[in-house]
Amino acid sequence: MDFNRPELFFAAFVGLWLGISLLVSRLGGWATLATFYRLSGSFNGDCWRFQSGEFRWKMGYNNCLAVGANPTGLYLSVFFLFRFGHPDLFIPWADISVISGKKGFLSIYAEFRFRQASEIPLRINERLLQRIMESAGSSWPGERKSETIPAISKGGNQ
Repeated sequence: MDFNRPELFFAAFVGLWLGISLLVSRLGGWATLATFYRLSGSFNGDCWRFQSGEFRWKMGYNNCLAVGANPTGLYLSVFFLFRFGHPDLFIPWADISVISGKKGFLSIYAEFRFRQASEIPLRINERLLQRIMESAGSSWPGERKSETIPAISKGGNQ
């Protein structure tokens, strides 16, 4: 690359940034969700910015999600620097199922599944789940607790 032409470097950087954002949207499943749940209009409800979530194939959206909820459904948006390929989403509660209490490597999380794109999970922490439940109120779809597997003792004293 010719370092005497900064405009070429800038153009390549922007192209790479947009390409990666689009690739993450496709791999993680955001693009699939957008075919069914793209928000038309604006969202009116409680919203928490700089949240984290994980989609299909461990595509992490760390501290770049805006997650909102109201009695009608769940709102998802991505921080503007990563928005390319990520239109705002609004998913009605009737299309959402939730399993809470799932155990990850270092945390407990909840997993959302969506009727129109059941192969796309969204995993969030339990604290955010509690906020969403409160904002959904009586419209909350209910949830199933994750199956818990008893701890296996490694011999010795108990």
